[in-house]
Amino acid sequence: MKNNDELFGHPTGLFVLFFTELWERFSYYGMRAILVFYMITNVGSTNPGFGWSEAFALSIYGWYTMAVYLSSIPGGYLADRHWGQKKAVLIGGLLLCAGHGILAVNTQWAFFLGLTLIVAGVGLLKPNISTMVGGLYQRGDARRDAGFFIFYIGINMGAFLASLIVGYIGETKGWHYGFGLAGLGMLIGQLVYLGGQKYLVGIGDFTPVVRDVKTQHVQKLSKIERDRVFVLWLSFLINIAFWAAFEQAGGLMSIYTLQKIDRHVFGYEIPASLFQAANPLFIMMFGVLVGNFWMGRQLQKKESSSLFKMGIGTIIMGSGFLLMAGASLETASAATNKASLYWLLGAYLLNTIGELCLSPVALSFVTKLAPAKYASMMMGLFFATSGLGNKVAGFIGGLAQDAGELKIFFGIFIFSVAFGLLILVFLKKLKALTHGAESGDV
Repeated sequence: MKNNDELFGHPTGLFVLFFTELWERFSYYGMRAILVFYMITNVGSTNPGFGWSEAFALSIYGWYTMAVYLSSIPGGYLADRHWGQKKAVLIGGLLLCAGHGILAVNTQWAFFLGLTLIVAGVGLLKPNISTMVGGLYQRGDARRDAGFFIFYIGINMGAFLASLIVGYIGETKGWHYGFGLAGLGMLIGQLVYLGGQKYLVGIGDFTPVVRDVKTQHVQKLSKIERDRVFVLWLSFLINIAFWAAFEQAGGLMSIYTLQKIDRHVFGYEIPASLFQAANPLFIMMFGVLVGNFWMGRQLQKKESSSLFKMGIGTIIMGSGFLLMAGASLETASAATNKASLYWLLGAYLLNTIGELCLSPVALSFVTKLAPAKYASMMMGLFFATSGLGNKVAGFIGGLAQDAGELKIFFGIFIFSVAFGLLILVFLKKLKALTHGAESGDV
């Protein structure tokens, strides 16, 4: 039986999951903000790291971020078949607390063990907490998309705070203090989740799959369900392409910011890690505006399906890399060999607007189209494709040392715009295969 308590027009359980995810993302993005810097910092510096090469560090970053999201597949499977989403989130949170805590130990074995535990923890928590958000709303509830926008703001509040606090502490006081602070954030999130269980009654509990009475096999998908799953697979391809470009923020763009952006403002040099806060800050600033824009189009009877938003989002995000190409041109011609800060901030802004058009919309899209018996598994696959995108991002970023940043940034721009336009061309055919599941989409 679902809890009927509401807060601000939404189930109270949404805000329990909101704050749980906020602190989980605080821990993840805080660690991510300093991860590459920690790996490439010289052993003999005042704040020593491992002293690895940039190419090797970006390779580790790509493998790690890919593994984080690929682990969502077994995480979703365990929830659908054995534990339920609620228990999977609990276990995942415990693993994350342990992983972030171990990263605070200054040895290589602790570094790799900590990353391994974080991979397993995110795999259990990430897809299942998102599926639980969808479970708070009945089929056809018009509040579902708005609920995911609220949830997404929580994700980015955590990312924003982490980039400022963990990034600053890690870069100026010591990398391992930063890692320890990220672990403390995850512990707070776990306590919020445990304390809010009374608002999650009937949400995310384990439900045995329905089997055919005669054969005892899991019942096959209907024609409509197969069509919807096909569209989901196509949306997963969009997701890979999007994050392969977007996730340059944590790798190539971070190194570019450190080395080739003039970060001086009023005589003070801003730590490079703090620019990781730009994306979540812009999300909090413009999230409501983007949501209202799509709502207005819906009221005007104009196209605003999820697939349309995803195509537009890919184009806008890709346009940010045209600005980074401009920064590369300025770097090559400037006497200081550094580009203006405005190029970087403009790129982050366009990347963020594109993300707002795609990511929260895609989360809601999966919960609408996924068959109930595979809900967590499909969400796991969605996050796994994000992981593949992250891996491709690391590979692309690593090419910059040979090809140069200008060619990489401009190539990402061309590909993203072309891919987004391709989505729009085939939009009507794809919409037909959703069989009305997008009714009321905003």
